[in-house]
Parts: sequence; structure tokens; C-alpha cells
Amino acid sequence: MENRGVHQDVLKFCKAELLQANYFHAVLEATKSVASKVRSKSGLTCDGAELATLAFSLGKTGKPILAINQLITDTDVSEQKGFMNLLIGLFGTFRNPVAHAEKIYWLISEQDALDILSLVSLVHRKLDIVTKFQLA
Repeated sequence: MENRGVHQDVLKFCKAELLQANYFHAVLEATKSVASKVRSKSGLTCDGAELATLAFSLGKTGKPILAINQLITDTDVSEQKGFMNLLIGLFGTFRNPVAHAEKIYWLISEQDALDILSLVSLVHRKLDIVTKFQLA
């Protein structure tokens, strides 16, 4: 992961699991790190899809709590919506099964784990540059 230039927060949350080749728990801890950072930056206390939606949705005001770009062009708005959906998918596809399934039934290969952790790394880089809007 270090050779891939993975974000430091990914390793902070799951390096011990990776060193033990415990990919099941490495993925769980890494995806939990995303929710933790979104809560920290947004001030929200919820989790999962609700957290992603409340933090990144444009809502009625047209301004999210957290923006990953300037939200000026249609492309910016599409990227914002896509990022929100990516987080919803990350939680629903990778964190929730690991959090609720037994390890013996949710098998994950080293390659799949590395790919998921690379995705989590990208998400962390985007979260590092978000702008927080002060909502009325």
C-alpha cells in the first residue's frame, strides 16, 4: 500500500490488519475511517448512507454541508452528486457486509482488499480538500 502512495489515514486505521493479512478487518477499518472523517468535517453524528446524503447532497439550498469542488458548473454539480453516491456505495457494498457478516461467509482476496483500500485512499484525498458551508 505504501508503494501505491495510499493516503496516510488508510494506513492509520488498518495497517495492523494489513500486516496480519487480515483483509476482512482491514477493509472494515478503512471504510470506517471514511465515515469518521466525514463526521469530523461536517459536524454530523449519523452514519452510512444517511451521513453521505446529509453531508454531500445539494438539498433545497443548492449548497451541501461539504463540497468537493466549487459547484459552479454542471460538471462540478455532477461530480458532487457522484461523490455522494460513491460514498453511499462504499458503505453499502464494503462496510455494511463486513460489519454484519461473519468473516467465514464474506471472503475477500488480497487483490480485492488492495483495490478497495485504493478507493478509500482516493476518497480520503477528496475529503481533505472539502469546503464546509455554513448553513442557516
